Amino acid sequence: MKKTLTTLICLFVFNLINSQVDQNSDLYISLKSRDSLLFDIGFNQCKIERFESFVSKDLEFYHDQGGLTTNKEDFLENVRNNICSNPDKKPIRKLVEGSLEVFPLYANGKLYGALQKGIHDFYIQESGKELYKTSSAKFTHVWIKEDNNWILKRVLSYDHKSPQQ
Repeated sequence: MKKTLTTLICLFVFNLINSQVDQNSDLYISLKSRDSLLFDIGFNQCKIERFESFVSKDLEFYHDQGGLTTNKEDFLENVRNNICSNPDKKPIRKLVEGSLEVFPLYANGKLYGALQKGIHDFYIQESGKELYKTSSAKFTHVWIKEDNNWILKRVLSYDHKSPQQ
């Protein structure tokens, strides 16, 4: 009985430590805000300066269709040249409601980072046309806490599928 109770307590504590944080937590709210700055403001409105400060200099961006980007400068240049270069045919990203999850990362009981994952849909906005969907994909971001600021360190963008798939 004692072993069973100890095992159950350990499983419960492990699950609490390694589970997604509550959507009302400071961590979730902070990273959701960063997601909004990165995509709603930066990607969708091309106000890149709004997210530049929290992208790591040694960012690694793994994209299942676009390949690997291994630094901040190339990442920002790709956003400028591929996302923000043609306002007449502008890519738009929308986070799928309810898909965002945040998982804390601890070292010796101290929060040092977090994993953020979710699903997003991509659209094209063309002059004089309705917004139309081009794909859906999954993403995972690794955020590191540096000097009390959340820095985007690693990005995985994968499982891109067209609306017909």
